[in-house]
Amino acid sequence: MPSPTQVGLRMLFAASQVKVVNKSIFVGFVALMLVLKITCANAQQFGTAEEARAMLDRAVAALRSDQIKALREFNDADNKEFHDRDLYVSCFNIADGVFTAAPSAMVGMDIRSFNVGDDPIGQKAFDAIQGTPEGNVVTMDFNFPKAGKPAVKQSLETRIGDQGCAISFYK
Repeated sequence: MPSPTQVGLRMLFAASQVKVVNKSIFVGFVALMLVLKITCANAQQFGTAEEARAMLDRAVAALRSDQIKALREFNDADNKEFHDRDLYVSCFNIADGVFTAAPSAMVGMDIRSFNVGDDPIGQKAFDAIQGTPEGNVVTMDFNFPKAGKPAVKQSLETRIGDQGCAISFYK
């Protein structure tokens, strides 16, 4: 029969094991929650293909309703209907390639002069929309850095009247 001291030591040892196990479970749970929070935050940082298509559909409807007003709304960075995280509407005149809606530094530039490294993606975007029936959507994949690392973006493009409009998203 164990002595009272031995019984007390066993109980203390067993209790400390439970505390260590519980502490390990708690630390693991906290680590898992942090990983999930970071993953969710990163997932919400960039728009999805579905969100890009929905924005393009809204842009087409706006252009058909009132082109001047639509282009003004596309150029308003505070307009959340056409600017959401990394998603935004860009348009160019299909005759001369001049941006009519884009980040402000690009408005008035010829899309055909837009390159990413050695890739003439502006010329590709211009060519892709030429001859495309109005309302049809064409896609174009291109490399574009994401947080300083190589990544692939896809552009959804359509032609409405004299405008070629696109929204790009990370794949």
